[in-house]
Amino acid sequence: MHMITAVIKPFKLEEVREALAECGVTGLTATEVKGFGRQKGHTELYRGAEYVVDFLPKVKIEVVVRSEDVDRCVDAIVATARTGKIGDGKIFVTPVERVVRIRTGDLDEAAV
Repeated sequence: MHMITAVIKPFKLEEVREALAECGVTGLTATEVKGFGRQKGHTELYRGAEYVVDFLPKVKIEVVVRSEDVDRCVDAIVATARTGKIGDGKIFVTPVERVVRIRTGDLDEAAV
């Protein structure tokens, strides 16, 4: 099993969720986060004063999938989250050693 962590633009969340559902993903966690990379933030104007926004709003999606589904899910995220502009985000894939469903005690793939 692997955990896919994707940091994407907030307005792409619903499209990515739908694409993952089509891949057979039954659940995910989405968290509103702030960060910066090459995009480096931007300046905004508020009541006539210009100020720098260093951290930009993003959404972090976390989903655990079977190892054989990783490539399909990553491809779905890339296809739906890409705008072609700087700041589209990143995807991280890490191995998961163990999963336990708290309610039933199911382990590993049965718990996903």
